[in-house]
Amino acid sequence: MNILVTGGAGFIGSHVTKLLLDSGHEVVVVDNLSCGKRENVDSRAQFIEADIRSIPDHAFKNVDSVIHMAGLIIVPESVEDPIKYADNNVIGTIDLLESMRKNDVKKIIFSSSACVYGTPATLPIKEDAPVHPDNPYGASKASIEAFLQAYNANFNFDVTILRYFNPYGPGEMHEPETHAIPNFIKAALAKKPIPLYWNGGQVRDFIYIEDLARAHVDVINQTGFNIFNIGTEKGVVVKDVLEEIFNIVGYEVPINDLGKRPGDVQANYASSEKLKKAVGWQAKVSLKEGLKKTIDFYRSLL
Repeated sequence: MNILVTGGAGFIGSHVTKLLLDSGHEVVVVDNLSCGKRENVDSRAQFIEADIRSIPDHAFKNVDSVIHMAGLIIVPESVEDPIKYADNNVIGTIDLLESMRKNDVKKIIFSSSACVYGTPATLPIKEDAPVHPDNPYGASKASIEAFLQAYNANFNFDVTILRYFNPYGPGEMHEPETHAIPNFIKAALAKKPIPLYWNGGQVRDFIYIEDLARAHVDVINQTGFNIFNIGTEKGVVVKDVLEEIFNIVGYEVPINDLGKRPGDVQANYASSEKLKKAVGWQAKVSLKEGLKKTIDFYRSLL
């Protein structure tokens, strides 16, 4: 299958691109390199530097499906500048959808987020839980999901929405980095104080990048309109993740208590039973194994 990946120069996008190529697919990566890095793109993929608002028509030649991963992702930034997130994420995606429609490409897999659920009433979170995001980043994802449903209903798009929980793993090099695990590991390896919000009491579902990437390949043949959670189905207290990192590196470092952070949800973890039933996917990499591989990656950079 010929697949166009937006945001394919980023952390998750580069892993998905590699796995698609390993699985025998042809891949075109489109990225404006505002966050992603050119060197992240697998040499087997065709690369086009472009914004999702202005993808050239030739990028869609012979394309069967789009995996849409481009977008702004920093929750605190979205709280500070909601218009930026609405403009880039939502309007940008509509521009992409119109380019797809113009070029008769009507199959899309969308990189969504557990942030669309906001503060859940029950755990684990299933796909039929109410959507009520607690921050503008989550609101942008929920808005895109609504537009995708409209394109399915009005223009017969095949739509698969993947709601990620908390991805982590080798290769995560955001600037600035706002995610817990890479910040914990980098601080621990540098023997500097660990930045910790909420005293580490939040509960999260940390999904290893290779498991996450595999889900995109597994759903490539889905048709109609689908929504799937991608998580391990296990809630982990953040401070326990920190303890596991200390165990792996063999020492502890001080904690830098950063207090509360606007937009954060106290607890969430997934039910991924629906995805398992649909395509047989389930998370395979344990937190301990994933942390070891991630720590090895950051050590290799020292």
